[in-house]
Amino acid sequence: MKLVRRQFLHLTAGAAALPALTRMASALTYPTRPVRLLVPFPAGGGPDVAARLLAAWLSDRLGQSFVVEDRPGAGGTIATEAVVRAAPDGYTLLCASAANAVNAALYHNLSFNFVRDIAPVARIGDIPFVMVVHPSLPTASVPEFITYAKASANKVNMASAGIGSFSHVSGALFKIMAGVDLLHVPYRANFMPDLLAGQVHVAFTTITFSIPYIRIGKLRALAVTSARRSATLPELPTIGDFVPGYEAIGWYGVCAPGKTPGDIVDKLNGEINAGLTDSKLNARLADVGAEPTPMTPAEFGKLIADDTEKWGKVIRTAGLKGD
Repeated sequence: MKLVRRQFLHLTAGAAALPALTRMASALTYPTRPVRLLVPFPAGGGPDVAARLLAAWLSDRLGQSFVVEDRPGAGGTIATEAVVRAAPDGYTLLCASAANAVNAALYHNLSFNFVRDIAPVARIGDIPFVMVVHPSLPTASVPEFITYAKASANKVNMASAGIGSFSHVSGALFKIMAGVDLLHVPYRANFMPDLLAGQVHVAFTTITFSIPYIRIGKLRALAVTSARRSATLPELPTIGDFVPGYEAIGWYGVCAPGKTPGDIVDKLNGEINAGLTDSKLNARLADVGAEPTPMTPAEFGKLIADDTEKWGKVIRTAGLKGD
């Protein structure tokens, strides 16, 4: 009886080890066919370009094609849902962004929970934003702007890329923390022509998008939205220097469907992080405004959860609702 029991325990232990061995084998051979990387925004934008640069790197490193598929719509939720519903095998990935954290609170009818239903893989980089005003505004600093806005309640127009866009929630956070009234003017297309013409007065926008106009004096930069100064505009203070605690950071990253095997996630994370330390890829990402920021899957997951909670509070306090 002891011999039979011993044999049974050995068989049971062996059977229990099989799934782990299978996962290890799948990670060692992954990928064996092309991988899709879905981008929730139109071709040519920052997320699309960053995804294509990363896809080319991964294709070279892993010997299989990483194919970028742009699937815009509904503020990025269409592509996100497609990835959430995909098989958790590493062959369908998402180029995620800070918009995903915002959407989690902005849209109440989503059929998925972003934090629960995705597997964080790797952070690609930070997307620094800058607060800019039209030169006709008599403000050369954040304190001057706050004083002017308080004296001109609801007469200062704030442009954004649409309700719930990162440019919108960055401005909404500023309004709450600085105690100012700004009239929000959402755009479905590019707001820059109206900002340059002075039809709207202030915007929170990416440094890459605005820096050509800052350099020729068509826009006045007041401060960056990050907690630290930007290497691109080192002369600018942070908004937090004048509004303590203010911070708004955009980001890009890669996510997979929830329950994707950890070995595959770790393999992708290692290859992506290797790319973020490569000088050539690093420089090309910088061209689209991404400051490479390697993270472990756990660190990236914490960022997503923290951002979802943070922007949820802003959205509820400001009473924002998705279209």
